Amino acid sequence: MNSIHPSATVGKRVQLGEGNTIGPGCVIEDGVVLGSRNTLWMNVYVGPGTTIGDDNQLHMGAVVGHLPQDVAFKGGETFTKIGHRNTIREYVTIHRGTKDGTATTIGDDNFFMANAHIAHNCQVGSKVILVNLASLTGYCVIEDGAFLSGMVGLHQFTRVGRLSIISALSAVNKDVPPYMMCGGRPGVIQGLNVIGMRRAGFSAEVREDIKHAYKLLYRSGLNVSRALEAIELAYPSEEVKHLVNFVRASERGICAGISGDAVEGEDESLLPRKTLRNAPAEESA
Repeated sequence: MNSIHPSATVGKRVQLGEGNTIGPGCVIEDGVVLGSRNTLWMNVYVGPGTTIGDDNQLHMGAVVGHLPQDVAFKGGETFTKIGHRNTIREYVTIHRGTKDGTATTIGDDNFFMANAHIAHNCQVGSKVILVNLASLTGYCVIEDGAFLSGMVGLHQFTRVGRLSIISALSAVNKDVPPYMMCGGRPGVIQGLNVIGMRRAGFSAEVREDIKHAYKLLYRSGLNVSRALEAIELAYPSEEVKHLVNFVRASERGICAGISGDAVEGEDESLLPRKTLRNAPAEESA
């Protein structure tokens, strides 16, 4: 049985599972599919064409599945698809696809803090964290386990790899490879997210392989294509293959690195002491 506040507005063609709590002032438009055991706090808006799974929390003022902020949007049927166990905090905005038949998609177990924004046609994986005011523009791709700190901004079509982390106030206009630490304006690669990999259960051997792959990609002086060839030959683990495939698939190019002497040690990132950019043109093209 669902608990629906008398002041909530629920369209006649809404499909509801069981055990949902819909708070005062909520608006759920026609065509929404809402799974089971979701909690919608007061004044949540869910737009048409939205599918939401089970056990999600949508906090006060969240807007999910509204019209895209895109001057090219001409109407038509577009969608928003959200998985299970997501926490969507106050005033988060998630917009539906812009081209007819397309969707914005979000996986499971994500945590989107207050005022984060996910624009049209973004693809967000699972276990992603967006800190307050982090903003994804159209067609961004965020892989599983990525962490975007407060007030991070991404350029359209930017991709953020698995278990990467972007520091607060960064502006990122190229792809962030998996497992990397990124920061700055524009964002540059500053090292490896060693703590994130350890928490994700990566073995010491895999972490060491990724460290060597990082050095080949960013500190060997090789261009990107030659660095990837060297990485493939030396480090065949699935995790390193994912890094190689991500970089090869990049259309915008990957973020440049920065110069300086790396801090060595298993418990340290490879964060340089200096913060000057040091990337050949072919690495950031």
